Amino acid sequence: MKDLIERAKVLQEALPYIREFHKKVFVIKYGGSAMTQEDLRESFAKDVVLLKYVGINVVIVHGGGPQISKTLERFGIKPRFVGGIRKTDEETMHVVEMVLSGDINKDIVALINRHSGVNIYAVGLSGRDGRLLLAKKLDKERFFKELGLPVPEEDIGFVGEVVKVNVDLINSLIEKNFIPVIAPVGVGEEGEAYNINADIAASEIAKSLKAQKLIFLTDTEGVKDKEGKVIATLTKNHALRLIEEKVIREGMIPKVRSAIRALEGGVKKVHIIDGRIQHSLLLEIFTQQGIGTEIVE
Repeated sequence: MKDLIERAKVLQEALPYIREFHKKVFVIKYGGSAMTQEDLRESFAKDVVLLKYVGINVVIVHGGGPQISKTLERFGIKPRFVGGIRKTDEETMHVVEMVLSGDINKDIVALINRHSGVNIYAVGLSGRDGRLLLAKKLDKERFFKELGLPVPEEDIGFVGEVVKVNVDLINSLIEKNFIPVIAPVGVGEEGEAYNINADIAASEIAKSLKAQKLIFLTDTEGVKDKEGKVIATLTKNHALRLIEEKVIREGMIPKVRSAIRALEGGVKKVHIIDGRIQHSLLLEIFTQQGIGTEIVE
């Protein structure tokens, strides 16, 4: 009986959050181990379906860097990176789009739909569908300067940044009870495809939707301080200071920069959480202590 009472208490703890977030939009950037380990994949899919059933509107943006590199190698194309960005020539862009918009996107959709019920389904989209993510070539100089890195002279090819999000398309799917699953492939004015960083795409989509939350699933516990301890709550100004002090560094910088841009664009709160923990979404959203780092204005 004690065990049953404890379970009831857990449900009661979630009630205020369910009430607060009913009909709100959460954008989730799905990546890392949560995409590749079978138990974590199942956990993620079940969590997303549960969020939808309690009335939270979920939009998923996924990555796929390791899968792209493996596929390129199978085709005899050596993956190349310039300052940490994948050099995306025309041949590479074909593979990027095939992997992101094809294999990975449809796999995620099928995974979620396996756990969904009546009238709730995931639907897969590329940023090229309905001009969902209108894009242009990435401003290389601004991008690398923001990261505090030297600007490479080499051309990065079809790497893009978001110019405009087709909010009407996403909202129409949400209104019809679908869960949009978006591959971060943008479309240029002439119909050309662009490879867009998934963190940046998720941030721009969250801004455009004025989302309640933007959640990054990562392979780290969260943002850490100088002593290596996870910071539970981080303000925008504190985050910028930690970047300047090089406490936040390497791959965490683009995530935190994307989080800051989302907050400045109207997103209420950004979370960076450990996707290697089963049901990490539920633990972060529906418990008082959470499990990662929340970044606030």
